[in-house]
Amino acid sequence: MKQLVGVIAAIAFLPFAGSLSAAEWDAHLAALEAAAGHGDPKAQTELAVKYEHAEGVPKDFQKANKLYCQAAKQGYAEAQFNLGWVYANGRGVARDDGVAAALFTMAAEQGHEYAAKLLQHVPKQPDFQLPSCLLPDPPVAPVSEEPDVATRDRSEIERLVQTLAPQYSVDFQLALAVISVESGFNPTAVSPKKAQGLMQLIPETAERFGVKKVFNPVENIKGGLAYLRWLLALFQGDVPLVLAAYNAGERAVEKYRGIPPYPETRDYVRKITSIYKKATHPYLPGVVEPSPIMARIKRALPLDKG
Repeated sequence: MKQLVGVIAAIAFLPFAGSLSAAEWDAHLAALEAAAGHGDPKAQTELAVKYEHAEGVPKDFQKANKLYCQAAKQGYAEAQFNLGWVYANGRGVARDDGVAAALFTMAAEQGHEYAAKLLQHVPKQPDFQLPSCLLPDPPVAPVSEEPDVATRDRSEIERLVQTLAPQYSVDFQLALAVISVESGFNPTAVSPKKAQGLMQLIPETAERFGVKKVFNPVENIKGGLAYLRWLLALFQGDVPLVLAAYNAGERAVEKYRGIPPYPETRDYVRKITSIYKKATHPYLPGVVEPSPIMARIKRALPLDKG
């Protein structure tokens, strides 16, 4: 850890210069608070730094770490780095080198120079649990609408998936793993992001794949299977990429040319691949043209798969 302190000393945060008048500082802080409140990860991180280091505001580790977490969850590298430093040193939280290494890794994969340096002193660890603020929001309690098909029993849902999955050329075990993590086999689950039903279809995806009654288990499973079939063709059967796209969207996977650096998505892929062990899956080439990023794989160029 002494080596770690030596490295971080070279990148310590600059103290607040004090060049602003009181009125200007208040306006600056209010603007940062407003931007952070609207979900701007850069503003959240800048504000967190101020609360962590008492730069013009009272020191508040709890508030700082909450802001870091909000920004890190969006894949903001500087926040991931800062939150990793928090966990490496136990600043307002219990020290956890596993969490620190995971966050440094996420930041380093986006080109964060100092995160990469700190990984030399905080090695990756296989068994760790990300902070709850970085994990997916759990589905809320069932809504009042009843499913059209009474398949609340898990064994009935499993039989339904085994029947429907072959029609979409999807391994039923992959579909079941997705359902297990997405909804816990709850046909009426609704997430804070409005994902609904067994396979947690957001309204846009449900419409895209012709799902009219999203809480009907049969329709919901068919919609989820259709989406998985489409993603399998897009990413040519690469299961981790398919899962990342199911969680974060195919555009995010293409943007980052691999699994996005979102802790929620990384954890999502890790959970499902711990259930479904196959890294590749057969796919139907005619469903959609393959994503341009797949050419990188064929050329054997590096591609992050988390």
